[in-house]
Amino acid sequence: MKTFLLVVSLFAFSATAFCQTDKDDVKKTITTMFDGMRKGDSTVLRTTFHKDMVLQSVVNKKDGTTALLTEKADEFVKQVGTPHKEVYDERITWGDIKIDGALASIWTPYKFYLGDKFSHCGVNFFQLMKTATGWKIIYIVDTRRKDNCPE
Repeated sequence: MKTFLLVVSLFAFSATAFCQTDKDDVKKTITTMFDGMRKGDSTVLRTTFHKDMVLQSVVNKKDGTTALLTEKADEFVKQVGTPHKEVYDERITWGDIKIDGALASIWTPYKFYLGDKFSHCGVNFFQLMKTATGWKIIYIVDTRRKDNCPE
């Protein structure tokens, strides 16, 4: 009987280690978005976005002020989801991932490359919503700079 309980317990604990979690699904959605950018594939990009997604950037202007720029999702998809000569390669570092029910928030520092050439760095902040078809990006805000970038 002890052997049976030991086997059942080991199976129960090891089975949960192999189950995919919401964090894994959230990461997959974001990774798929960046794969779509690298491929210049608007269809792949659209599968990751909620129909009402909002995109914004916090930018430092030449005069030293800070501004909030808002971009339409369709314009973003057209820009990065259309085949282009250089690969748009955004390399992220997974930061803090928080999930509460159907809402996820993710902080990802990044470096952006056009082909092999470094362009800029910053931080992305993603908000995702769990829908009937999986996690969808509902909001992205980022920062962009060319200096003080991590090695």
